[in-house]
This record gives sequence, C-alpha cells and structure tokens, in this order.
Amino acid sequence: MTQRKKPKYKIGDTVVITIYGTVGKITDIKWLDGHYVYEVNKSHGLFMESTLELLSEFEGTVREQEQIDIEYKFFIGDLVQVSGYGADLFKVVGFRTEIWRYKEDAWEDVIYELSRISDGEWLEAGEEELTLVADAESAETFIQKLGLLYLVNKQEKSLKNQQLQNILRKAELEEIAKKKEKKEFIDHLLDLYNDYRILYELFHDQEYYQVMRVILRKLENLAGNGMKKP
Repeated sequence: MTQRKKPKYKIGDTVVITIYGTVGKITDIKWLDGHYVYEVNKSHGLFMESTLELLSEFEGTVREQEQIDIEYKFFIGDLVQVSGYGADLFKVVGFRTEIWRYKEDAWEDVIYELSRISDGEWLEAGEEELTLVADAESAETFIQKLGLLYLVNKQEKSLKNQQLQNILRKAELEEIAKKKEKKEFIDHLLDLYNDYRILYELFHDQEYYQVMRVILRKLENLAGNGMKKP
C-alpha cells in the first residue's frame, strides 16, 4: 500500500489564493480523491495545493481585502417578538449576513432565523423587525414563567380545551394550594402578573390585559376580598 504523502501546508499557515490574489489562513485540511484540499478562513470552498502559495514565498500582487465590522443586536437563544406577529414569541436559532456591493453603493443585511415558541414554525426576519423580550441567558426562565399565561390566552379564545378549563377552575387552584404553601403559590401568581404587566406596558396587547384580569381574580379567590390588588 502506497504511503500517503504529507500535505504541503499545515493549519495556521498564511497563504495566498493565487487565482484571486487574496490572503488567508489555512483552517482545515482534507484528503479528497487522492489529493489534499484546504479550507481557508473557514470558508465553504476548498482549494487545491496548486492554487495556494505561502505568503512569505509569493512574488505576485496581493489584493487589499475589505475589513467589515458588523454589530449584531440579537444572538442565538434570544427571545424576540416580530413585527406583524402580535404577541407571538420567537427564539433566534441562527443568523447570517448578506453583503451587497455595487459600483456606487454598498450595504450589509443581517437576517435572523427564528422558531416560534408555540408551534416551532420557522421564520426569517430583518433586524429592524425584531424586538428583544429576553436574552438567551434568561429566555428559558421567562418562557417557564409565562407557561401558565399561554394556557390562559388559549382559554380566552376557546373553552373547548377541557384540560385548560380544569387548570383555571377554582377547585383546581385550591387543590394546588393544598399541595404547596399558600404564600409560595400567591407569590408565584404575583410574579406572573408582573411579567405580563411589563409585556402589556411595552406592547399594549389586549390579550396581555385579559390575562392580568384572570390572574387578579384568582388571587382574590385565594386571599379573600381583603387582599389589595397589585
């Protein structure tokens, strides 16, 4: 068996892509159809050894490369709302930058790939269409806190879901209160109320206001008429 020859370049070498005259670093090496091919600057394309030359040995003209600095407003895992989709919540699952260059004009577009929390529907949106609700670090906690409120939203639209009706019934709340410390449960509802109040003040969506009223009624039922409203 013929021993495979060693690659001419190694990861980290600074090379010139001779067909373009541009400079980059070797970021990966692959063996393909009996030849070494090289990844440069983590790009999707692969280059043969014959198209590369070490910068230190290159005698041709190196083209000046454009340096682009892009500031991203949102990152993977962030929880956002999208213009035109009401109170629906989406999670950022990816993003990309499209670079446009013309003779007399130039710009960059940042496109975000999103997944709707309620049903996983995929959506693409521009940066200007998004509003941050919670960053990636606090997104899961925020979703968990609002879990009960999503159920309440569905109940306001339709009472056909029997399981949802059971959650909202006084008997069900009293059963939950028996299993937990009453104060802990009331504090939990107050946290939910405050979270939803913030959303209502931000977006003035009547669905948020209706859910706030439901929570208040449940708090009054738990604590009695003598309890002050939040």
